[in-house]
Amino acid sequence: MRWINRRDFMKRSAGCVATGLAMAGLTSMPARAAGPFTATGKRAIGKTGVECSLLGMGTGTKAWNGSSAQNRQGRKAFVSLIEHAYASGVTYFDLADMYGAHDYMKDAMKNSIPREEVMLLTKTVSREPSLIRADLERFRQELDTPYMDICLLHCMTDGGWTETMKACMDEMAEAKAKGYIRAHGVSCHNLDAMKVAAESEWVDVMLARINPFGVKMDGTPEEVAAVLQTAHQNGKGILGMKIAGEGETADRLPESLKFVLGLGCVDAMTIGVLDPKEVDANVEHIAAVPA
Repeated sequence: MRWINRRDFMKRSAGCVATGLAMAGLTSMPARAAGPFTATGKRAIGKTGVECSLLGMGTGTKAWNGSSAQNRQGRKAFVSLIEHAYASGVTYFDLADMYGAHDYMKDAMKNSIPREEVMLLTKTVSREPSLIRADLERFRQELDTPYMDICLLHCMTDGGWTETMKACMDEMAEAKAKGYIRAHGVSCHNLDAMKVAAESEWVDVMLARINPFGVKMDGTPEEVAAVLQTAHQNGKGILGMKIAGEGETADRLPESLKFVLGLGCVDAMTIGVLDPKEVDANVEHIAAVPA
């Protein structure tokens, strides 16, 4: 048996994924945007009425308990990074309570970014309705905005979440009715949870891990792609994350972008960055993806 290195193995694996998807008919749906992809082109997020750039800036690299690689660089660097992303045409900013990013986004909007020009997505890890209510009020204060565009229940990990989280879902639906959020949904970290989200009428938006290598994902690329296709057909807004496998496949980002955009069901994607040059590189990589 001839041994192959990891790079060759991953390349062959990605090719097998593409073949498997084609055989399953999962690449037959055309991409929503005709012509070349642009990182900064406006994209509709499902049926929510929310629009944003194809490329989003992730703010939660190695993040937990209010700390991230972004805010550990210091306030000036983090705010400047947000401002650079916006100046480059990025209007989707992926935030979360556990990232500790709200206050930095507020400063960037105060300095140079009009609130109405950006799509703010945030997430709550609370599991009680009263805590959800308190979170949403606090988030609006931290961001100094009357509303968030999208708020997600963060990190659903089992197929029964629509039952265990019913009261929290009702709380978020009420917040949507009051105009505090424009759309609600989930970020999933489990394949069964994703399948349920794809069929749930409550879910407006899904944030899902997707790349052609199966790195930091909730199933094989074929399994995840099939669920996202179903969700897309059901009118859900689909946002991709872990496009670079949380940095593990950063050197293969062009290949991953080609795969993800080729599915035709991912409305926008978030990629974590720590340096303005990474924003610029991501914009260039997306522009190089064939339509």
